[in-house]
Amino acid sequence: MKRRRKRPPKLSGMRPESLMMSYGYRPEDSEGAVKPPVFQTSTFVFRSAEEGKEFFAWAYGLEKRDPEKPMGLIYSRLNNPDLEILEDRLNLWDGAEESAVFGSGMAAISTSLLALVPLGSSVVFSRPVYGGTDYLMEHILPSFGIPTREFPAGGEAALVDKLCRTLAKDGTPCALIFLETPANPTIKLTDIEGCARVAHDHGALCAVDNTFLGPLYQSPFDHGADLVLYSATKYLGGHCDLLAGAALGSSELIEKIKALRTILGTMLDPHSAWLMLRSLETAKLRMTCARKNAERIAAWLLKQPQVSRVHFAGFPEGESQKEIYARQCTGPGGIIAFELVGAGEKEAFRFLNSVRLIKLAVSLGGTESLIEHPASMTHADVPEDEQLAIGITPALVRLSVGIEHPDDIIRDLAFALDQIDAEPGDEVEPELAIPGGGDTA
Repeated sequence: MKRRRKRPPKLSGMRPESLMMSYGYRPEDSEGAVKPPVFQTSTFVFRSAEEGKEFFAWAYGLEKRDPEKPMGLIYSRLNNPDLEILEDRLNLWDGAEESAVFGSGMAAISTSLLALVPLGSSVVFSRPVYGGTDYLMEHILPSFGIPTREFPAGGEAALVDKLCRTLAKDGTPCALIFLETPANPTIKLTDIEGCARVAHDHGALCAVDNTFLGPLYQSPFDHGADLVLYSATKYLGGHCDLLAGAALGSSELIEKIKALRTILGTMLDPHSAWLMLRSLETAKLRMTCARKNAERIAAWLLKQPQVSRVHFAGFPEGESQKEIYARQCTGPGGIIAFELVGAGEKEAFRFLNSVRLIKLAVSLGGTESLIEHPASMTHADVPEDEQLAIGITPALVRLSVGIEHPDDIIRDLAFALDQIDAEPGDEVEPELAIPGGGDTA
């Protein structure tokens, strides 16, 4: 593969969904292959010793690279054609200068925070967040000398500002405000613009985990965020067949993050990058279908007597949440959380054990619908009293709506809801035939 032109002129000005097919890659550089090959190699041959020296000097920041000269390939822990093409295309969705891809969403978050938060400073984060992120904030960062403080998702910017002022007085100034919006699993929206303003007033950065809505339905950079993070395993990957993460931001920030990624070895592998390139081509189609399905299913759940509360970005509760949604989001995405009437873990499990079409599994954003119990699964490491304080009850279940026909998803949910009060032995099998089902391997 020859040195690639990063931005082929003939493709400039097009929309992201069109550029996902071609941007950053020229077939003539790879024997005319319409899709980029998988560059499953650990190392790359230099044309001369002088070239090798120059590439390493650029890669390690020993010399400033001439922007007119392309960065050469060295070693797949530093750079790889599949990763570079993927990063070029990811930039387009969010309007980022640069991006870095990782082996998982947690690799993206942990590497980025360790790269950007100096020892002795602190991190302020919205809660609830994904269970792995919660553990990082509550246990790992403090053990590294980086104290963390939480505020409730949806909290006013003034509350965040007060928290930052307190930390500064304590001698651990806030270096980064981390938001996950909508919150996992309560779908609570947090004001990106307000928190970014507070962060910048305190000389800090604002990072947003945009996994649930982005890149179609929320653009954090438009609201002042400095860094956008993804578990690309979810909607960007979209098929439950890879693990990946991404960090997007200014060239200055991503350069720092990539430097640490090189040392920690948290980069994405070439084959997963190739799978991600495949997935990005259909991201808009998949996310649009899931969103339409979710809107219909959430409206149906609101009418069910067995459901006490529905958490869905498209149905914000309270004036503050409505205002944030109207200003910050362009769509509700495909995640619904709902609470079962009078249910404890036993009743919730009975409901979950009764679904047939929907898969009882964690994760989200795949083509198939997935359902899980946050209190005992994705957020099991959060102490029970803290779970309750942030809205994670035994009655709460989280549904990632897939791209199946919405009537079939509703039918499956209706059957499972009817089983909650069924006595043992009285359960009725649904009139739902899953092709290929049964006990055969």
